[in-house]
Amino acid sequence: MTQPMSWHRLICDKRLGLEEFHDPRRQTRSDFQRDYDRLIFSSPFRRLQNKTQVFPLPGSIFVHNRLTHSLEVSSVGRSLAHEVALRLKEKWPEEDLHRKFDDLRDIVAAACLCHDLGNPPFGHSGEKTIATYFSEGEGEKLRHLFTDRQWADLVNFEGNANSFRLLTHQFKGRRDGGMAMTYSTLAAIVKYPYTSLHAGAKGKFGFFESEEEIYRRVAAQLGIPELSPGRFARHPLVYILEAADDICYQIMDIEDAHKLGILSTSEVKERFIGFFDPSEHPRLESTMQRLSDPNEQIAYLRSGVVGQLVENCAEAFIANEDAILRGEFEGSLVRALPERLRKAYDACSATAWDRIYCSPKVVDIELAGNRIISFLMQTLVEAVMHPERNYSSLLLNVIPQQYDARSESPYGRIQSVLDHVSGMTDVYALDLYRKLNGHSLPAV
Repeated sequence: MTQPMSWHRLICDKRLGLEEFHDPRRQTRSDFQRDYDRLIFSSPFRRLQNKTQVFPLPGSIFVHNRLTHSLEVSSVGRSLAHEVALRLKEKWPEEDLHRKFDDLRDIVAAACLCHDLGNPPFGHSGEKTIATYFSEGEGEKLRHLFTDRQWADLVNFEGNANSFRLLTHQFKGRRDGGMAMTYSTLAAIVKYPYTSLHAGAKGKFGFFESEEEIYRRVAAQLGIPELSPGRFARHPLVYILEAADDICYQIMDIEDAHKLGILSTSEVKERFIGFFDPSEHPRLESTMQRLSDPNEQIAYLRSGVVGQLVENCAEAFIANEDAILRGEFEGSLVRALPERLRKAYDACSATAWDRIYCSPKVVDIELAGNRIISFLMQTLVEAVMHPERNYSSLLLNVIPQQYDARSESPYGRIQSVLDHVSGMTDVYALDLYRKLNGHSLPAV
């Protein structure tokens, strides 16, 4: 049996790259709060405002983008971590642990804020487009240049692993430790703590080969066990981040679909009211009758649904804490919910897949994004792999200097392209696509 992880080690405010300056004394603003503030003011976080979440970026109706989604996940994550901390204090009587539990809210809030930093433009399909460029597209011709591990990184390109790279990698001209986040915040974002060789059919993994040593350093400091070669236990706070993300994207996608007219008010009411005990239905119906705006009715129900899920996910965490600390808990907190809530959540999930993710508005942005990202990948990969060509020498000026486009290794050069493309906003990617195709020119 695996030795259980210890909360004493799991909550650690050492900063990556600044370990020698670590001061364990309590300050007015904790290092975990500094993580949150540092992210809020960072360029990668600001760029999320112009990245698609699910639906195309808004016209007259404002729906969620990556930025608003991340802020809401952070808010829900903070509330969920607070509920978990209160329950942990009842279970663990040690006073010094209570002080550590007080930090859970700030760690999770920061981790939630940055969980999508590494996602490329044009929604969830952007990751798949980059991966299939190597597994199905022109990039397949480069297979002989990479080790099995490096190739697995490319054909399974994953936004979560890219977020870890964005936070930790020492890009050119930057300091050691990347954004110098605390160890606990970094561990709390790694939803899939294993290498790409373990990615499986879903193509999920937590860190590229280039950042594996950094993750191992974080895991060793926090006492996160390696369950098998290249596969680690999750940091317990990952389950809280994951639950906050699951709650927000599922419930908010339903609300956005209602605003866009994809789902009717009656359909959404039926889905949301299923989260509540039947004894509460008359009270809910009475309150909604006082609201004449259908959007306000749905917002009222959505608020109650989120509250139900937060409270019950906290209970699920405490009920499974022993297995979580041993690295033996399977699945997610949402899957461990009481039957009524789990069925209501599954009904929302089925509706989302059947009515939202296949809707014309969503498919159109995915088709356009696929074409744009595929073209940019092909054009930039040719440039970094053949820098001696005239067009390549011009094109390399497009790639920011912080990315090592002239790396001695093919893996490093390809990563510079991935860094650049994944960091693009939807608008920038579209603009660059048009310019490189000669469809738009700068003013003369």
